[in-house]
Amino acid sequence: MRVVRVGDETSAVGADVRAALTSWGRGDTLVGGIALVGLRPQGADQAVDAVVVLPRGVLVVVGVDLPDPAVRLEAPLAGQWKTDGWPLVRPDGAVNPAADAVRNVEVVRRALEVAEVEPLPVGTVVAVGPYVSQVDQPTSDLLRGVRILHPEPKTLLTAARELATYQRPCTVAQARALLAALSPDHADLDLSGEGFTDSAVPTMSAASTTLIPRVPAAPPPPAPAKPTRMPTRKPARGGLRWLPASAVVLVALLLLTGIVYAVASSGSSDDRPDDASKTRTESSGVTVEGFTFEPRGAISDTDCAAHAYGDVQVWLERNRCSELVRARYESASDGKRAAILVAVLRFPETALAGELNTVAEQPGSGAIADASTEGTPWPGKSKPFFESAAFASGREGNSLKLVQAVWIGTPSTPDDVTLRKLATNALEIPSPD
Repeated sequence: MRVVRVGDETSAVGADVRAALTSWGRGDTLVGGIALVGLRPQGADQAVDAVVVLPRGVLVVVGVDLPDPAVRLEAPLAGQWKTDGWPLVRPDGAVNPAADAVRNVEVVRRALEVAEVEPLPVGTVVAVGPYVSQVDQPTSDLLRGVRILHPEPKTLLTAARELATYQRPCTVAQARALLAALSPDHADLDLSGEGFTDSAVPTMSAASTTLIPRVPAAPPPPAPAKPTRMPTRKPARGGLRWLPASAVVLVALLLLTGIVYAVASSGSSDDRPDDASKTRTESSGVTVEGFTFEPRGAISDTDCAAHAYGDVQVWLERNRCSELVRARYESASDGKRAAILVAVLRFPETALAGELNTVAEQPGSGAIADASTEGTPWPGKSKPFFESAAFASGREGNSLKLVQAVWIGTPSTPDDVTLRKLATNALEIPSPD
């Protein structure tokens, strides 16, 4: 981790943030990356204590100074904060000091979306001090990628590992594009040795996926048979060779068979309209409870763990998964477009689907990554960010569906009512073959 002091800390606890980041040391031994302390991101009204660009994600760290140390802090993003059971009221009248932090993070997300840079997850860290022993957060806030904590080196490191969940390290060029979008004056900083790769090299798991069915290669032609010496025969008069009688019969039978097959095929063409209509139906939208889901392609793979992250990935690495199908859809509501990722995991046993469902429903347990994090962009020019997605899960026998829904080009939250409806209704979409 390389720490660059751009400006002064915006809070007293900001000094603890800088000390914690510095304690990680240079290089990628822990997490790598570069931290800009005291940076004012492009478009923001004020500076933040730190913006940390990691190889697998971006953290925006905002400091909040409490009146006194606390043993326990109750810190919902939408509601009254309490320290040791007492309501917290700052001199400026704010009862929820995290509101400014959330606004600053949204500014960073919009800047990255406008710049159309690599869709790394953007996490929020609200550093509180002078000291807090325990912080209680609602589950919905954890799902939004927000961590409220006292910035000790270990706790801040844990938050970085939980929130930076990109599937592969981004390249030096991609990291420079991120820095240019946030602070053009620091796009040329030295990024060597901090975990950023020199070039984007697709992994074997990414290379094995495809958006179209695989067509088996034609078998190589058989080797020509070694010519054998045949006895010479004097040609008939006129230079013509007459076929044996058995060959003539065989040719006649083949001609007759071809005629019969052609007649049968033409007569049965009107008896099979269902197959063609089924193909058209699968390529058109699927309507569920008033929402129309337009398919945007599907990718299948047998290495399920390679395309997951967090606790979901850990579980898949220890248990057998037969197949993973990631289907993309788009829908619209209230004049906004939404991206929906439907992941279908198939198992050899029903019990395994239930066990993974229990893991996936836990807050901050991870999920299935979209293929855009592996080099397969979302169709069109859209770049949806799924780290703040609404989530839904459902069982179908030996299969488990995990659905994530986000707005396209608009900030999303896991508790968005419309997105949650989209995710829940997407469970009813027939599973792709």
